[in-house]
Amino acid sequence: MPCPPGPADLLADLAHEFARLRVPWYVFGAQAALIWGRPRLTTDVDVTVRLGALDSRAFVSALQARAFDLRIVATPEFVQQTRVLPLVHQPTGLAVDVVLAGPGLEDDFLARAVTVEIGGAAVPIISAEDLIVTKILAGRPKDIDDIRGVLAERGGSLDLAQIRRTLEMLEEALGQDDLVPLFEAEVQRSSQRPK
Repeated sequence: MPCPPGPADLLADLAHEFARLRVPWYVFGAQAALIWGRPRLTTDVDVTVRLGALDSRAFVSALQARAFDLRIVATPEFVQQTRVLPLVHQPTGLAVDVVLAGPGLEDDFLARAVTVEIGGAAVPIISAEDLIVTKILAGRPKDIDDIRGVLAERGGSLDLAQIRRTLEMLEEALGQDDLVPLFEAEVQRSSQRPK
């Protein structure tokens, strides 16, 4: 699975540190889209981690010892409100946003993550199906392009029913009715592309 050298080094460092800390995690966002879909330019890495009993300050200290620094002053209030730790990987200069997992859907994403070898390390990547769900939720033009890339590259092997179930659950929870139709439109569009 392709991953450029800079992000590969960053992900390998994260994998080693998260294994040492024994925290479950997965890569999502653009780096996952590179794995499951088509190459595109990206300048950051997004990961979700379940801290469990580990305090966020102890977690940041452990990462700082592994050459990750905070990009901003992340007060406990900021972390509690945003659930994001914005870091930079000093050896590569790449930004990494560490999202602190909440209960529910992110637990399902953690359970379904697929381990891929990157930079000599075992790196859990959000499943292609769950990546599509997150991209549908985000809904920006680049997210729709990522969905199209995943459908083009993995369409025949995707569990479309699982994607629909997850989107239906989200529609109910969020009081929306536009997630499944957006997904269905992209599936229909991908099926009309010449092979």
